[in-house]
Amino acid sequence: MKNTESLWFQLIGASGHAKVIVDIIRANGGEVVDLFDKNTAITSLMGIPVIGEYSSEQHRHPIIVSIGDNYTRKRVVRETKPVFGRACHPSAVIANSVVWDEGTVIMHRVVVQADTKIGKHCIINTAASVDHDCVLEDFVHVGPNCGVCGGVSIGEGTLLGVGCSVIPGIKVGKWCMIGAGSVIIRDVPDGATVVGNPGKIITRE
Repeated sequence: MKNTESLWFQLIGASGHAKVIVDIIRANGGEVVDLFDKNTAITSLMGIPVIGEYSSEQHRHPIIVSIGDNYTRKRVVRETKPVFGRACHPSAVIANSVVWDEGTVIMHRVVVQADTKIGKHCIINTAASVDHDCVLEDFVHVGPNCGVCGGVSIGEGTLLGVGCSVIPGIKVGKWCMIGAGSVIIRDVPDGATVVGNPGKIITRE
């Protein structure tokens, strides 16, 4: 398997995001044994049983938290016994010098270039590009078709919306929201919401 340490996984969260992760794991020759979800109306996903809310007694394989929202994903991780997996789709191109941590998922047709560091429980979504020497802290979500240029730093919990671009050397703070299609040409402080081309701060926590 490519960039996975297990053939068998369990997921927390039975949503559309989970479907993509199931496909990634299967593409690597593995399988999701079952999923946890507190919504008792969901009993299966893609032929895989959904067994109810997470419990440590039923935690038998590495877990990936398959929840797209960064705040919720962090909360669930805190409530979960720390045996986490990670997964990367075989179509992704990941430089040998890239470091990526537990819980992180790298999706279809992603490119991550040399000496980039990706933290825990991140999502690098479909066809995103992250260039050399970037640092992505824990719980970052890089949306589909984003372009992150070299030397960029992205703080914990920040969401880069679909199709946004970040020019080289920019620092984006923690728990920011970067709107879809935005172009980030200057540093972004913690807690900011940025939209537009060029990106402008519209709110700040």
